[in-house]
Amino acid sequence: MNVSTVSEPVSLSAPRGADAGLTPKQLADKYGLTVSGRRPGLFAYSKQLWARRHFIWAFATARLVAQYTDAKLGQVWQVVTPLLNCAVFYLVFGEILKNKDDNPYYVAWLCIGVFIFQFTQNAVQSGTRAISDNLGLIRALHFPRASLPIAFTVIQLQQLLISMVVLFAVVLMNGIEPGRTWVLVIPALLLQSMFNTGVALIFSRIGAKTSDISQLIPFAMRAWLFLSGVMYSISDKIKDWPPFWQKVMELNPASVYIDLVRHALAPIIYNKHEKVFLEFPPHQWKYAIAWGVGMLVIGYVFFWKAEEEYGRG
Repeated sequence: MNVSTVSEPVSLSAPRGADAGLTPKQLADKYGLTVSGRRPGLFAYSKQLWARRHFIWAFATARLVAQYTDAKLGQVWQVVTPLLNCAVFYLVFGEILKNKDDNPYYVAWLCIGVFIFQFTQNAVQSGTRAISDNLGLIRALHFPRASLPIAFTVIQLQQLLISMVVLFAVVLMNGIEPGRTWVLVIPALLLQSMFNTGVALIFSRIGAKTSDISQLIPFAMRAWLFLSGVMYSISDKIKDWPPFWQKVMELNPASVYIDLVRHALAPIIYNKHEKVFLEFPPHQWKYAIAWGVGMLVIGYVFFWKAEEEYGRG
């Protein structure tokens, strides 16, 4: 009697020849394969990010140009928007609340505060949506995801640099002559850009997982605005506060960077209508460096740790 046998099905994907019998892990180790999308080490990740620097700049420039393509005034809105904010704040805090009475340079003082704070505000808001609004790009291309929040911070820096031309004009029209301190604007904005990048990286990771955070950010920014002395001198308002809370307000990074640029461009105040040149406390530069470097490092590492998760799910 003939006995028929049924052969086992042969897997076409199973390794053959010299690789027969090896597990997937053994095959990966043998040929130096790694998991697709696996997070690289911090140093390797930084090298990849540096290699994409031209992409970051080109992406930021293209988004900046496209941002106002549907508006008739186009790129003019980059300057008009902060100026309109200055006009509203001047009407309320300068004219109605009389903050301008003791300072003939209040217009320049106010505009500096608005322009500098808006730089941080816009970087945080755009950074929060950097991942969630670009999932198509993330899923289609392989690149370090930190490129996106950094690119959006670059967009805000480009906008600020364009607006600084108008800000210089406002300062000059307010009767302040240019001086040697104006060069200090460069390191101040550099440190603020580092701080903004770190904060944008932190909120990019949070926003990628919790989209509702973008709805809360405007309220937080508005509160931060009023606590940073943009429209009035915050030191005059807190002089009777307990020392601890005075120190907390002194360490406010938004106030630190605003004060740096104000001292650089307009190092003059009026005390009972007598002109006084400000002697800027050197510890403010220490605060600015600590905030800039510290927040950049913390934000970068915090974002990198979730590199494998962006665009998944």
